[in-house]
Amino acid sequence: MYIWYVSYGSNLCEERFHCYIKGGKPDGAVKPEKGCRDKTLPKKNERITFPYQLYFAKNSSKWGKGGVAFIGHQKEKSAKTIGRMYYITEEQFIDVTAQENNCESVVIDFDKLFQNGHQTINAGWYGRLVYLGKKDGVPMLTFTSNQDIGSEVFKVPSLAYLTTIANGLMELGLNKKEVIDYFLQCYGIREAFTKTTLSAYLFPEK
Repeated sequence: MYIWYVSYGSNLCEERFHCYIKGGKPDGAVKPEKGCRDKTLPKKNERITFPYQLYFAKNSSKWGKGGVAFIGHQKEKSAKTIGRMYYITEEQFIDVTAQENNCESVVIDFDKLFQNGHQTINAGWYGRLVYLGKKDGVPMLTFTSNQDIGSEVFKVPSLAYLTTIANGLMELGLNKKEVIDYFLQCYGIREAFTKTTLSAYLFPEK
């Protein structure tokens, strides 16, 4: 069975996501990924916008020190998170989820996930799976923190991590100004930057 894996962080960048499929170290990361058992690249991918609040939290990761991207647990009418969804197999989604949680394997009860709308699979940073509905009859799934947004401590992401997300957003059609405006809606960034300082941080003049 196929699913749409909906990414909203560094996996917005297609080349970075391919490291989760094929294995290898993405630019800016400090460790390689082992890849999926099935290394077939996604058959297709599409842009999506979904109503969950994007924020940056935790501290220190495979991208170095700094927060990483999560979404809140509840839908918010005013929230517009941009995602890139990849058409992959259930087995590949299981393997990607395990890699995101830095563990060898995970067990997912897809029937219960579709029924309940979410499922906690472990205590990892991305241990909460979220069912986002269907696209063309195919389930859309993502993952986020077990902690909801109200109990997180927001953290500025590392430059390497944020640059990777920015590259993914621009692959999806955003220009630099739109990327800056989008990031300034996110907790973990909005408190630390202005348009001017974020632009200088992310797109320094050469």
